[in-house]
Amino acid sequence: MGEALNAGMTRDAAFALLGEHNKDPFHIEHAETVEQTMRYFAREYDPENEEFWGIVGLLHDLDWEEHDDDPMNHTIYAAKDIEAAGGSAELIRAIQTHTSDFNTALPKPELMMEKILFATEELTGLIGAAVVMRPSKSVMDFNVKSLKKKFKDKRFAAGVSRDVIRSGAEMLGWELDDLFARTIEAMQSFAPDRDTFPSN
Repeated sequence: MGEALNAGMTRDAAFALLGEHNKDPFHIEHAETVEQTMRYFAREYDPENEEFWGIVGLLHDLDWEEHDDDPMNHTIYAAKDIEAAGGSAELIRAIQTHTSDFNTALPKPELMMEKILFATEELTGLIGAAVVMRPSKSVMDFNVKSLKKKFKDKRFAAGVSRDVIRSGAEMLGWELDDLFARTIEAMQSFAPDRDTFPSN
């Protein structure tokens, strides 16, 4: 399929780097959720580069916990840490594309992998927040209809940008409902391993 992408580091090294800069279990959980979501889509669109897609997902918010007071430079701080750890320029570029709507100096998503990250990163947060409100606390019985309700309620998970999710669907050329369904399916594909998402 596409050309081979090199992250410049292993998944273990990436996870160790994540742990150096993130102490909040919620942030680590979010990173792993996005990692597994990215891997799910990689198996469909770019199976040879699944590891790369996963590492992009794992490290996409590397600097958020330490620098959430400076959103304009989100992913710019991370670039230095990733580079110092041996991460490749293509890994840094892919990660920076997901904040290009906020900081227009950053590269825009071009590869399928970058568009998927842009479209699903905030959405997985919205789904996770909705799931912990359910009696089951599980994504396995969650559906598009429930997600649409939460998406329309601006007060619910107010920090999640609905505009970013809409832009992401547009970039991919997908209907919003299709993005919703496929992201729920992605999360269901690895949920049985952990059954529920933490509510902390």
